Amino acid sequence: MPQYDFLVAGAGLFGATFAQQAAERGKKVLVIEKRPHIAGNCHTEILEGIVMHKYGPHIFHTSNSNVWNYVNRFARFNQFINRPKVMYKDKIYSFPINLMTMYQLWGVKTPAEAKRRLREVAIPSRDARNLEEWILSQVGQEIYEIFIKGYTKKQWGRDPTQLPPSIIKRIPIRLSFDDNYYDDKYQGIPAGGYTRALQKMLEGIDVSLNTDYFSRKQYWDAMASMVLYTGRVDELFDYKFGQLEYRSLRFETKVLDGTLQGNAVINYTAEDVPYTRVVEHKFFEFKDQPKTVVTWEYPDAYGVNKLPCYPINDARNNALYKRYADEAAKHQHMLLGGRLGTYRYLDMDDAILEALQLVDDLVS
Repeated sequence: MPQYDFLVAGAGLFGATFAQQAAERGKKVLVIEKRPHIAGNCHTEILEGIVMHKYGPHIFHTSNSNVWNYVNRFARFNQFINRPKVMYKDKIYSFPINLMTMYQLWGVKTPAEAKRRLREVAIPSRDARNLEEWILSQVGQEIYEIFIKGYTKKQWGRDPTQLPPSIIKRIPIRLSFDDNYYDDKYQGIPAGGYTRALQKMLEGIDVSLNTDYFSRKQYWDAMASMVLYTGRVDELFDYKFGQLEYRSLRFETKVLDGTLQGNAVINYTAEDVPYTRVVEHKFFEFKDQPKTVVTWEYPDAYGVNKLPCYPINDARNNALYKRYADEAAKHQHMLLGGRLGTYRYLDMDDAILEALQLVDDLVS
């Protein structure tokens, strides 16, 4: 006889949201997590009194008022607005691409001037089949070289001609001086960090850290009537159809005196610079401590013992994922969820929304 209604494998944002909502509706839930902490890749730690985003910066943003109201039950969000800068060959540019960027490059001062200039430099493509063709059709060669080409090669380990346009379409191109990276109505970072917020979310729920689902899979499966699995779906089936591809990251973090760069995030887009961005964590919380915590973020090839960060959603991998999803569907007690379980890049608000919807579907 199962002891729990749901076993949730993975204490990231999707798993924690699902667990909290199921428990709130009277279900008994057990959460297991193989890492020594909750919150998945949005895990935060306190270092020198500074909230450090251990696995890279996570800025919460959404236009969904239901999701915003939900997360505000567990944290007070500050008013941080993501305004990254770009460093290219010792010059700093406004980013995302906006009227200030085009003024810095071309001296244009109005939306009309910028629009004309973009038309002049654009390299038309009737049917942009890859990332490079699409971005060249929007902003031309110079902006592509400065902002996109080298960064993309580093981040994805592939030439932009081998990547789908969908990857780059997430980056805004604006004919105004608006340098807010996101267009969403709500934005910010939870005071005290994401881990503290998820600790509150999981209050009263059984949580077991340092617990690998696969070390005793049959045992854990027998513990609950249904399993929500949020890990790598190819690992769930012992890679029987082959391994899904990801890009990984590695992080080099240092504590320094004073302040290093004066902004939370600066992207380094030149191909000959090995890292993609430098993160100065204290600027996420508008503080001026005597010390600073800085992380250099390096793109990395993926392996089964490395952090799976970005799914490579090309035709081959998407077809492979479908085989795994179809295999999971044969098991009535098994649910897939989250970024890894569904092999998609999910913004945090999307992960929460899908977890809320899944509970609605399963629990009356």
